[in-house]
Amino acid sequence: MRETWNRLSEKQYFRPLIIFIIILLFNGIVSKGEFFTLSIVDGHLYGRIIDIVRNGSKLMILAGGMTMILATGGTDISVGSIMAISGAIACSIVNGNIFPSFNGNVAAAIILAILAGTVSGIWNGFLVAKIKIQPIVATMILMVAGRGIAQLITRGKIVTITSETYYFINGGYICGLPFPLFIVLFLVGFLVLFTGRTAFGLFLESVGCNPTASKYVGIKVDRMLLAIYTLSGAFAAVAGLIESAGIKGADCNNAGLGIEMDAILAVAIGGTNLMGGRFSIPASVIGALIVQSITTTVLALGVPAAYIRVLKALLIIIICLSQSKQFKDLVIKRKMINRKVVGS
Repeated sequence: MRETWNRLSEKQYFRPLIIFIIILLFNGIVSKGEFFTLSIVDGHLYGRIIDIVRNGSKLMILAGGMTMILATGGTDISVGSIMAISGAIACSIVNGNIFPSFNGNVAAAIILAILAGTVSGIWNGFLVAKIKIQPIVATMILMVAGRGIAQLITRGKIVTITSETYYFINGGYICGLPFPLFIVLFLVGFLVLFTGRTAFGLFLESVGCNPTASKYVGIKVDRMLLAIYTLSGAFAAVAGLIESAGIKGADCNNAGLGIEMDAILAVAIGGTNLMGGRFSIPASVIGALIVQSITTTVLALGVPAAYIRVLKALLIIIICLSQSKQFKDLVIKRKMINRKVVGS
């Protein structure tokens, strides 16, 4: 039993999982058990935990793609804008505003929206891998221009839709569970298998630790960066579909606004070094659940939403300190000094 516990505690997702469980238990105590209450209505499960999973699905998907990018020492702050582009394209097709020959075909809308996200990711990857622009600057271009592109697609209006098929992306249920959960399981499962069962994961970690050395040993660093940013763009497009289906339309000004910071925070909570190197997709997904559960907790307690940003800022400070070598050395020195004082 002890060996199993020690083996489990060494996993990168162990600490985020403990934090998530503590948050859930806190909610259960404060709400006197109501937090864990689940009800079945028309064969569908409802409850706060279900809300966390449904509302956090977008962030979990983004965190999966962001993990790989941060593992290389890069960043992608354009995912929110890509979500806006994806939602704008999909809703405009379903509504018949663009490509009227498709007759509002939902499948065509989904395919073209994901394709647009993929192209956006390729653009970011091209700027980073081939043009050698710093990731934060390269992705800032699309972060700024992306919402403008989305506005052009919707002609500056909020596009509303009435397609029940499209609503299913966010509001549908399978076996009583929200459909977004199955999207998360599919995409995250794909990433876990792809990075864990192939050499890609090792190459990814190597590029994050030392891209120059990785290049010398034969790893195609540029191709890897291009592939990673492309995947991130495609994942952001899927998140955009979920969000637009949830609000039953495309709001280019607010879709995915600021969610890129939450995605980076989720990955950091998961233990991925922001300077690149070791990473864990499951840990990042748990980090996304932590961020979403904090939001749900604050709102459930009736605390003003403005405090959510303060809590996230405190989390960022704690994470930065925990990853700072100088801070760790200072803490170790203080402990040693205290021990000497006590010993004398």
